[in-house]
Amino acid sequence: MTRIYAILAVGVIAVSLAVALGFQFLWKPLESCGSTDFVGGSVGGPFELMAGDGQIVTDRDIIKQPSLVYFGYTFCPDVCPYDVARNAAAVDILAEEGLDVVPVFVTIDPTRDTVDVVAEYAEAYHPEMIGLTGTEAQIKAAADAYHVYFRKRDGDDSHYLVDHSTFTYLMFPGNRFGDYFRRDDAAEDLAERTACLIAAS
Repeated sequence: MTRIYAILAVGVIAVSLAVALGFQFLWKPLESCGSTDFVGGSVGGPFELMAGDGQIVTDRDIIKQPSLVYFGYTFCPDVCPYDVARNAAAVDILAEEGLDVVPVFVTIDPTRDTVDVVAEYAEAYHPEMIGLTGTEAQIKAAADAYHVYFRKRDGDDSHYLVDHSTFTYLMFPGNRFGDYFRRDDAAEDLAERTACLIAAS
């Protein structure tokens, strides 16, 4: 019996060591990319939204390759235009490095941001950008999956602001969350971290 216990003990130690080393090797590249402490967290999930052609699409239809996902709205006076332009610039930097990353814009203002409005907005910023809208319920479900905060301010039916969080999320196929980027991250930094995470994935 002692021999059996000894063998089992060695097996447990070996498995524990392999798991520990596995986690070390898994996290080391991500840490070396300068990633946030939320890497590997529960961000992203299934959604159904409406694309620029009016067709209903899912997360599997949209996130087929590394994607930069941003939630905002087209009437946003200052924050969204800067962030969306920054994301588009990062995608172009990555393209120069031979990396194909798709910028995705999801509106949080479906009342004003119709299919045509969102499609035109996305096209204005980048030819590869995907613009998505949907019903209020669809938008809320997608925002909840990404832990996006938004709240419509008081105003008339056409002139109002929407408070919202301003993170950009790097997502991989299968709803794998890579990293998130803050407003003060420059396009060059965003591109560098994204390239590093793609290489580590």
